[in-house]
Amino acid sequence: MSTPFAPTRIWHRIRWEATATGRSVRAAFTGAGPERDLAVQALKAAAAAVLAWAVAGWWWSAPLALMAPWTAIVLVQNTVYRSLRTGLQQVVLIAAGTVLAALAFALTGSTMASMALVLPVTMLLGNYSRFGDQGVYASTTALFVLVYGSFSGYDIAHRLLETLVGAVIGIGVNAFVLPPEHLRHAHDTLYRLPRDTAAVLRDMAEEMKDGYDRAEAQEWHTRAQRLPRLLDDIRNARLWKRESDRFNPARRMRRRGPELPSSDWDAAWERITDHLSALTGLLAEAVGDEARLRPPSGEALADLPELMRAMAEVCEGDCAALGGGCPAQPVDRDEAMARAWDAHRRLKAWVAHQDEETAVSLGALVSELQQTLYDLGDAMVGHRHGPWAPRIGNPRPQKPGRTA
Repeated sequence: MSTPFAPTRIWHRIRWEATATGRSVRAAFTGAGPERDLAVQALKAAAAAVLAWAVAGWWWSAPLALMAPWTAIVLVQNTVYRSLRTGLQQVVLIAAGTVLAALAFALTGSTMASMALVLPVTMLLGNYSRFGDQGVYASTTALFVLVYGSFSGYDIAHRLLETLVGAVIGIGVNAFVLPPEHLRHAHDTLYRLPRDTAAVLRDMAEEMKDGYDRAEAQEWHTRAQRLPRLLDDIRNARLWKRESDRFNPARRMRRRGPELPSSDWDAAWERITDHLSALTGLLAEAVGDEARLRPPSGEALADLPELMRAMAEVCEGDCAALGGGCPAQPVDRDEAMARAWDAHRRLKAWVAHQDEETAVSLGALVSELQQTLYDLGDAMVGHRHGPWAPRIGNPRPQKPGRTA
């Protein structure tokens, strides 16, 4: 059923899209970032297509010069490796579509019968997993051949040569004109995780000072649950960075900045986000009229805001070390970790003085915080390059038979 508010929603959506587009355009002109990288790739694709047409259509006067710019524009990919791989796939598929269409027409002598014969074969060939998204080009090439009626050996040779010209130009432009490198994107994605985690922890510390309600705790929990998505973005960025290094002639020519932290850093932050989600869930369950856990007293939780602030400073220090530009003031990570452990010890001391039900909720809270602090230490150790200090604070318990 339609609603009188539909035009208003559509107008708001259009306005939102226009505003977002304007922001992206401004970002492309004002500074380095993904928007500028995207604009550069788009302009390179356009230039490759024009150059391919100039060679095949204007200078060579090829009979189907469209194949050259068509191939060139598709082969300006996000990485040089992807351009090479896609180029090989396209050449194979276009050759297969051309030859199969010519053979089908030679057998049937009819365009309609040839389509009925060759298109099922090229569609099945295009669905072969090794060809990925390029599979459709076998069928579209076969259609070009059959519709334009170019079946002679001369026409087939020209089509393949035009495709090769476009492939060489597209790959060459992508490889030698500002070849794409995704290291900056990986760094930009990387520092968002400690930055956003610090923001959640700081907001929790501020809102806890005078007590908190269930709505606030549920909002913390929702924000904490969004943090693991950033880990997925980081893994994708690492894959793009590794792929962009392959066959990239500018790999050793550009200033690359600091290396990315090791995969141990990712593993530590995966645990941190899990503990933070569990921690905020506990806080939400220990407040309100329908609390499933008995809430600890305000006196017992008095050190919790200080602990959250110290943890936020640790995250901000990690963000700054990764080049994220936060915080505004330099952070002594060692000192912040020491304050966090001190606040944790004071909080843990209250567990022994609680009744059974309150000890359950406070003990679970203390346990999640202790594991989070250990993992913050591991996140620092996992970064093998850059200004990172050795781990301090509460030492891990030694196994029996080992000495410290």
